[in-house]
Amino acid sequence: MGTETKVLLLFLWTLLFALVAAAAGSESDDGIIRIVLKKMKMDENNRIAAQLESIKGDSLNGFVKKCHRFRNSNSLEDNGDIDIVGLKNYMDVQYYGEIGIGTPPQKFTVIFDTGSSNLWVPSSQCYFSPACFIHSKYKSSQSSTYKKNGESAAIQYGSGSISGFFSYDSVKVGDLVVKDQEFIEATSEPGMTFLAAKFDGILGLGFQEISVGNAVPVWYNMVKQGLIMDPVFSFWLNRNQKEAEGGEIVFGGLDLKHFKGQHTYVPVTRKGYWQFDMGDVLINGKPTGYCAAGCKAIADSGTSLLTGPTTVIAMINQAIGASGVVNKECKAVVEQYGPTILDLLINEANPKNICSLMGLCTFDGCRGVSMGIESVVDKSNVKFSAIISDAMCTACEMAVVWAENQLQQNQTQERIMNYLDELCDRMPNPLEQSSVDCGRISSMPPISFTIGGRIFKLTPQEYILKVGEGSEAECISGFTAVDIPPPSGPLWILGDIFMGRYHTVFDFGKLRVGFADAA
Repeated sequence: MGTETKVLLLFLWTLLFALVAAAAGSESDDGIIRIVLKKMKMDENNRIAAQLESIKGDSLNGFVKKCHRFRNSNSLEDNGDIDIVGLKNYMDVQYYGEIGIGTPPQKFTVIFDTGSSNLWVPSSQCYFSPACFIHSKYKSSQSSTYKKNGESAAIQYGSGSISGFFSYDSVKVGDLVVKDQEFIEATSEPGMTFLAAKFDGILGLGFQEISVGNAVPVWYNMVKQGLIMDPVFSFWLNRNQKEAEGGEIVFGGLDLKHFKGQHTYVPVTRKGYWQFDMGDVLINGKPTGYCAAGCKAIADSGTSLLTGPTTVIAMINQAIGASGVVNKECKAVVEQYGPTILDLLINEANPKNICSLMGLCTFDGCRGVSMGIESVVDKSNVKFSAIISDAMCTACEMAVVWAENQLQQNQTQERIMNYLDELCDRMPNPLEQSSVDCGRISSMPPISFTIGGRIFKLTPQEYILKVGEGSEAECISGFTAVDIPPPSGPLWILGDIFMGRYHTVFDFGKLRVGFADAA
């Protein structure tokens, strides 16, 4: 064996982790199968692997997925058959669980992802991607229920991509067996994203409207094949890393032991993701004003953190003392146009028109958009001018929101100008997560979201990810900036940071999403 091969094997083996899974399925008198999965013990190798993953911003639809477990039937709300899958928690960043594909079932750990709709696992025909060598691979030749499809498929996530081809086979989720399920055999998983992952593949729980190849999602077939009577599934994510139980997903009902009070439900406004309308975001109980007229949001179990528009994430960063980067366009706008922005706001100019009035944006009747300035010099200058114009327009729009927020709090003009300048120094870095001082967590403000008329609050202990203990601890903000342009955005993605605090119900039958305090 050559030296290079030995080095490669040594590298791959250091990324392996011990799945200590007591997966003993036992059937009780109530007909519910209980599958208990224990949490993986944390060690230095696992911590290094997690750092390689880049906690979200990744959007892999983020690294966050779930595992399988079953509950006592007398604690369940249901109108018929219920299937409960326990979830394994990896550092509050990945939740994942076990499924089986084929007959007999070939086991895979997957993320149950409400932000995508396809099922995929590595294929035995994946020969050149290192990620495939350290994860379970599907072997069609070993399944008596395999059916050939062969159509090519490719999925691009926020932090990685896969490609391969479609196949059909039986899929076992908990005690349910979905027949003739279309899924993707991944033959290529390039890059580090899936190499460092603690899961083999992804099981999408979004709507068919966003399914690659228009493949019918596993969840749809559960309902269609009569495997569950109530078209509802729910998530409980255990945010206590020290407990063995990572959480659970219940297909067909709710587990009463894992929430308190009543759920607040909001209708799905757009099928694809589980999207709904959200009200304003509050920092320390004070409205930011950005979503006063409403914002779009999705509940996404496949995203580790909580993402939103840069404008508001910068305000949150400043409030919690998170690290950031200096934005030159932002500082230029504040320095040159800050006083004018304040004067226009004080004189009750329409905030949406201000940047166009100053010539930094054009107004399309709803919002400011880039001027798209054209140069008479050459094509390279045209592109450069357009980039600068777009950056200045965006910076101006952010400054208007920030200034309006401070005026509503009756701050002085001097204080507002200093605040705007400070925000320009703390812009979210698109290339990395924002760190915070672990010693300041207790003094950080709560951040709240308005959904269905109710205020859902997150404390700093809930929105800060803490890795390690004592002087070696590292703390990372649970908020990251992702700017999704209209008409799809602006869009908030409420990932596991939020869903860990609030038990979440996905009601497919009534097309609604519900949140209640997790227990």
